[in-house]
Order: sequence, then C-alpha cells, then structure tokens
Amino acid sequence: MDEALSTISGLIWNPMAYFVLGLGGVFTILTMGVQFRRLPDMVRQLRHGEGGNGGLSSFQALALTLSSRVGVGSIAGVATAVGAGGPGAIMWMAITGLVGSTVAYAEAVLAQVFKQRFNGEDRGGMPYYIKYGLKAPRFAVVVASIGMIGYGFVFPGIQANNIASSAKQAFGIDTWITGAVVTAVLAIVIVGGTKRIVQVAQAVVPFMAGGYLLAAFLIIGLNYEKVPEAIALIVSSAFGINQVFGGIVGFAVSWGVRRAVFASATGDGEGTFAAAAARTSHPGKQGIVQAFSIYIDVLLICMATGLMIVIPGTYNVENSSGGYIVNNLPGISAGPAFVQESIDSVLSGWGSGFVALAVLLFAFTSQVFYFYVATTNMAFLFGDRNTRAIEVVLKCGAVVISFFGSVVNAKTMWAAGDIGFGILGWLNMACLLLMSPIVYKICRDYERQRRLGLDPTFDPKALNIHGAVYWEASDKPAELVKD
Repeated sequence: MDEALSTISGLIWNPMAYFVLGLGGVFTILTMGVQFRRLPDMVRQLRHGEGGNGGLSSFQALALTLSSRVGVGSIAGVATAVGAGGPGAIMWMAITGLVGSTVAYAEAVLAQVFKQRFNGEDRGGMPYYIKYGLKAPRFAVVVASIGMIGYGFVFPGIQANNIASSAKQAFGIDTWITGAVVTAVLAIVIVGGTKRIVQVAQAVVPFMAGGYLLAAFLIIGLNYEKVPEAIALIVSSAFGINQVFGGIVGFAVSWGVRRAVFASATGDGEGTFAAAAARTSHPGKQGIVQAFSIYIDVLLICMATGLMIVIPGTYNVENSSGGYIVNNLPGISAGPAFVQESIDSVLSGWGSGFVALAVLLFAFTSQVFYFYVATTNMAFLFGDRNTRAIEVVLKCGAVVISFFGSVVNAKTMWAAGDIGFGILGWLNMACLLLMSPIVYKICRDYERQRRLGLDPTFDPKALNIHGAVYWEASDKPAELVKD
C-alpha cells in the first residue's frame, strides 16, 4: 500500500515541480519581473496595509501565510535536497524561489479579485476564483471539497506526527503524551475562530522565524571563515563544475526545484486563502506581499538551513547506486538530523532540542492554518446557510486527527497527503495559466497608477473584469478606497 501510494506521489510531484518553475518564468515575463521591481513596495505595504471590519492587515495575512509556508519542509526538505542532490541543490532552491514567487503573486491577485464576504469576514481562495473568475462552478465544488476534507481531516495529522516524532527523538517523550498536549492547545486555538487563529499566527510566526534565523546566523557566524568556501561549493556544484559533485548536477536541479516548491507551497493554492482575507485597496498590493512570503521562506529560512548544513559539513550525499559520494555522518539519514548535527558541532548537546522546538513551532502553526483553510472551503460550499454543525464536525475532525496522527506510523498518511497536495497543485496551476490575462490586467493597472504617483485602487469594471462581486458591491468597506 505504502509503495503504491509513494509511486503515485512521485508521478504527480516529479513533473509538477518543473511546471511550477516554468509557470514562474511565464509570470515573470508577463509581469516584467514584478517580484524584483517592486521589492520596496513589498516592505511599504507591510508597514501601511491596515485591517479591520472583517479583513486582515497585510502583515496579518503575511503571518497567516507564513504559518503554512514556513513548515517542516524548511528543515527536512532542505536536508533531503542536499542529501540527494549535493550542495548545489541549495542554489537551485534559491533560483526556484526567485522565479516561482510570481506564481504566489498571481494566485494572490486572483484570490483578492474574486473574494467574498461571509459572516462579516473577507474570505476567498482557489475555489472562489475558479467559480467566479474561470466560470467553472462544478469544478470549484470539487476543489473545495478536496480542500475541506484534506485540510480538515488529513493534513493536520501529518504535522502532529512531525511534532510527536521529534519530541520522542529529542526528549524521549511518549508520542501519545505529546499528541494529547498539542491537541489540547490546538482545540483552544480553533475554538476561538478566525480572530484567535490570526492572533496566534501574528504572535508566533515572527518569533519562530526570527528565532530560527538567529540560531542559524549564530552557527554561520561561528564558522565565518568557512562561509566563502561553502558558497563557492554551492555555486560550483549547482552548475556542474565541481570535481566531486559535477556528475550529479541533474539531481541538484531536480531536488532543489522539488524541495523549494514543496517547502514553500508554491503553486498549490494554499496561500490564496490568507491572501484573500487581507484588506487592501488593490489586488496587486497583496500580490507583491505574497511574493515576499516566498522570499522569506525560501531565500531566508531555507537558505539559512542549507548554509547551516554545508558550512560545517554535516551532511551525506548519496549516489545512484545506493552508496555515498560524501559520507560525513555515517549511519545518519538525510533529514532534520543534519541540522541537529550542525548545531551540535558548535553547541554540543543543543541540536536535538533546538530541532524539536523548531519542528513544534513550524508544524503547529501549520495545523492552525489548515483549520482556517478548511473553514474557508466550508464557507464556499455552504454559503450563508447555517454551518455551525458542519464547523463543529470540522473542529472535532481536526482535534481527532491531530491526536491520531501523533500516535500512528505516518507513512501512509504522508503518502496520501503528498497526493492530495499534488492534485490541488496541478488543478490550481492549470487555472492560473487559464486566468493569466486577468493577472496581466491587474499588474498593468497597478503599474499605471504607481507611475502616476497614486495609491492604487481597484475598479473591476474599468478593467472589464467580471465576477468581482466583492469589489462591485455598493456597501463595500470604506477602507477599500485607500489603505
């Protein structure tokens, strides 16, 4: 069973990673490199974007998105990429982040354009722009159903397993004890609804990301004399000119691209739900904020992990025959253990505890965000009807799968989760490609207003965009006129 699911997962993910990179190239050309040109606007929007009246500020939306993007893949995924593709995989992760960030821009723009009001809150995401933008309501129902079931009853269990497994390895705590504690805290958070979920995200995410980067910079700083050599190794390995790793440049590319896409959730539509909740005067503003979220995850968190591993040499690299090109850590498999060994090389005995804490924060915030995504899909499926009973079922499901995922062998769950994520990714990217003319219109309109020195505002009628009901409403919140 596990082998069959893994094979299916590989068939879905292997080509998808390259498709994301290609799609990023298309949107980079279409938007004239908006992810590079509008970097100052990214920071400005985070400072000035205000929330309220059922909408989130740009910073809150970014924190909510990062609670998912900055996950276990930012640790284990990077280590796996190095273990299979060598240090050069890190370079290809960075390239994928730079180019692929426009995919996050495109899906965030569409999420903003076609969002709706639900029980006084701004809600939107992948199924919303499929229905109102692509005019494919039945397809949207299928996507929303997969999203509600996956994010409500499957994906949280994977994250709970990560937390329980790391705590067991680091501190010897039984998985059921960790599962019970994590599940209880999760229940407290999700019972509080959207407001509490956002409060947790904006409080925990800066702390966890900042703390992780601080630790990474400490390791890098204590090995500062090795930094130039490590960077040279990464670059030379990425382009096949390194004597040791030149023969696996193909693996460096493939694993770097795949791990960057998986770690940052680029293209799978996950970030669209937080993007739609932001209160802003123009979809282009939230587009560049979401592109910035890819920078934070891939170009900061993942690169910090990669450097932590490569600088002290705490990694192994396998060859195609099952042996090793480099075997610096005999008996240790690629994964969080590479980071643990890196920290132990400088601060002996601290590695396992640090990795366990990082996994706890990264995985728990993902769990919280998953519930938000599940309820947003529920809102799409059931609209203004009384959904209290369904929401109770979702809450119970999230709590049960959190504990269940903590105590079972998660191989099957991981494989099923990969398949679910992969299917959503393919469906979402096909829609993005079909709706690229709308993305182009939004980008061009934003650029036109910025060149005139204006604070961009969105008028769908002026751009001949249909289905943007939220923006056309006569009773839309006044703050939409200007951030």
